[in-house]
Amino acid sequence: MHLPQPPAVDAPGPAPRKVSPLELFLAFSQLALSGFGGVLPWAHRTLVENKGWLTQREFVETLALGQLLPGPNIGNMGVMIGYRFAGYAGAAAAIAGLVTGPFLIMIALGLLYRGYGNLPLVQHALSGMSAVAAGLVLATGLKMTTSLKRRRRPWLFAALALVGVGALRWPLLAVVGALAPFAVAAAWRDKD
Repeated sequence: MHLPQPPAVDAPGPAPRKVSPLELFLAFSQLALSGFGGVLPWAHRTLVENKGWLTQREFVETLALGQLLPGPNIGNMGVMIGYRFAGYAGAAAAIAGLVTGPFLIMIALGLLYRGYGNLPLVQHALSGMSAVAAGLVLATGLKMTTSLKRRRRPWLFAALALVGVGALRWPLLAVVGALAPFAVAAAWRDKD
């Protein structure tokens, strides 16, 4: 009698569904054209909520890895997500989608700003857009915290970093460099 073998402990989960390079190009083009200068809120909405390509946790983990790598976070995420779903062609398509539209728009806006940038109406419009962008990034950051465990210590480090950089105007690199060893030590202590 032949008994079925139990699955291996390290058996991989289901393979990610296939997404064509064209789908990746269009999705990342939409991202790039939706949030000029910062697309993280739109990336979360598109990749997690609308398309369902990533879970909340996968998005947070991919973003964290993208922040560790040199270069823009969303560009790093585009390469990782594109490669995950469609290999090298998908990675290239995601990056092409991220840069093509904004490149063309920047050329056009540069020409317009050169001619009309000194007008007060243009100056006020640019100030208002920066406030909206800051609000979107803050809202996305708060939404991303829903997948994290509820602990006080990470909030303490976030508050210390905010005070150091925002209120005291210390350099970001110095603040992160000073806080990072303590945050890592606290995380290791909580892990045990």
